[in-house]
Amino acid sequence: MRILHTSDWHIGRTFHGNSTMDALAEVLGALTAQVREHAVDVVVVAGDVFDSATPSGPAYTLLGDALVALHDTGASVVVTSGNHDSAARLGFQARLLREGIHVLTDPLAIGAPVTIHDVDGPVNFFGIPYLEPAIVRQHWPEGDAEGRPLRTQAQTMAHAMHLVREGMARHDGRSVAIAHCFAAGVDATTGLEREVRQGGLDVVPLEVFDGPDYVALGHIHGRNRLSDRVRYAGAPLHYSFGEQSKPRGSWLVEIGESGLAGVEWLDLPVPRRLVTLTGTLDEILSDDNVAAHAEDWVCATYTDALPQTEPMRRLRERFPFCALVQHLPATTVESGEGSYAARLREAVSDDERIAAFLAHVREGHGPTAREIELIREVLDDRVRAEALV
Repeated sequence: MRILHTSDWHIGRTFHGNSTMDALAEVLGALTAQVREHAVDVVVVAGDVFDSATPSGPAYTLLGDALVALHDTGASVVVTSGNHDSAARLGFQARLLREGIHVLTDPLAIGAPVTIHDVDGPVNFFGIPYLEPAIVRQHWPEGDAEGRPLRTQAQTMAHAMHLVREGMARHDGRSVAIAHCFAAGVDATTGLEREVRQGGLDVVPLEVFDGPDYVALGHIHGRNRLSDRVRYAGAPLHYSFGEQSKPRGSWLVEIGESGLAGVEWLDLPVPRRLVTLTGTLDEILSDDNVAAHAEDWVCATYTDALPQTEPMRRLRERFPFCALVQHLPATTVESGEGSYAARLREAVSDDERIAAFLAHVREGHGPTAREIELIREVLDDRVRAEALV
């Protein structure tokens, strides 16, 4: 069986105020062509199909067009929800979709696979939707293996994979697990994936994914191989300048008679390249730069000692697709605020941002153990409230 592993489509996401719908449609068209060219049997989409819990009408249209096109190649499609998706809004379509397209959003169905057969027998696909501990722990009041409440992403994913292994024991055949989480051994893109490590989303150890023949992960936007059988495909489109050097594509996975038989990377086209140009504003605006990057998305970081007049207007006169301009002087004056700003830049969760603020206003004294508990309760309440929107 040939499986194409993709994830993190983020339909509806903007790029510095610019729509990405047309570019994503182009890339998903290329992905569909690869499915046909390589005779793919199953396409797996590991979460974050939409970028928002309240997708626009055009976002639904693009998803529908993409799923129908993939299905028309003869492949089955298995989709799970991610942290950006609303499981309810993504899942409501499930019963309306044609046979061969499966949208898995129910945490209570983790142990019940979608089974697809090939010449060697059944392959069981276990879909794990994004699991926010504050929301899903009610489903498993028994807690983890040691009876502790499911308060962290690591605990929650460990329990989900336990359900997967129980499902594997009940169903003969080979197995594929699909999950959306932040696993140990990968680096986030600054300002992109880190923003969703909130409300208890922490790192999941690699050993949690023991068992299935292949584990298709989503959430990290860059390609990552954690082991031969545990991988991230990354996003099919660049959504941040921090991703500009990361390839876009998907994994072509072959499941043989006795399990994983091979994995190959398939590159996807990049509709418009991303580039960061650094130097004085005059250096960035040089003829050589314009000749090389006039058609690229440009992030301009100018190093002049003083802010320049209307830098974005001047840049867009020569770089029509300049999306971001930053002033970063080559020499800076030391400031007492520097350490606080650095702590904020390094913070990867709301907990850490709050802790940095408290330490800043309390002369280095961060939150107490009790305050940490209260902060966690407030953040969990916020996650639950947002889930009901």
